[in-house]
Amino acid sequence: MKLFADTANLQEIEELLRTGAIQGITTNPSLLSKEPKADFLEHIQKICDLCQKYEVDLPVSVEVFATEPDSMIEQAAEICEKIQYNNINIKIPVGFQELRVISELAKRGIRVNCTCCFTDTQLQLAALAGAKYVSLFYNRLIDVGGDPLEALRRVRKFIEANDLDCEIISGSIRNAYDLSDCWANGSHIVTAGFGVIKKSTQHVKTNESIEGFIKDFEAWIK
Repeated sequence: MKLFADTANLQEIEELLRTGAIQGITTNPSLLSKEPKADFLEHIQKICDLCQKYEVDLPVSVEVFATEPDSMIEQAAEICEKIQYNNINIKIPVGFQELRVISELAKRGIRVNCTCCFTDTQLQLAALAGAKYVSLFYNRLIDVGGDPLEALRRVRKFIEANDLDCEIISGSIRNAYDLSDCWANGSHIVTAGFGVIKKSTQHVKTNESIEGFIKDFEAWIK
């Protein structure tokens, strides 16, 4: 079970890399739009350069912004060609025509992260098409009355039964407890934003305990 960072912010990425707790990075067009305007490929290269700086070969997921299947394939190939990094993964949104895109990229040896999935079947079909990762939008599914934990359990069973080289990513994470819930119910990976990851290390009783230890020690050492 692994933790990915869902961010395109270079400062956040470097701070998270220093913790040693993340095993991958996911980005998307919305996350990139929150950063200062820059060349798309140059910004992705800076993310990859940070991974190399800390001597970790983490998977970095980059989403295409083309919408037509052949253009998606061309754009994915261009990203992989121009970014100097071995572990680039291309995010392709789920859809019928997009299954062909996933299949073609997989045949070319390009790792695909199929994103924007809300149902068991979407995840399963993407896995069958050759996606290396299939991403469930966890809290967004809860928002529309779905049961993401059941989806995770069913898809994990499906992947293992069919011996597929595919891992489930749970994204759209809003709460610290979502991480352990997803891991406990079959998600190979949880990808979360900087704020959620930081919050996951905190608890009011932890703070009280630390303050108590320091107070007791200060009274003793005097």
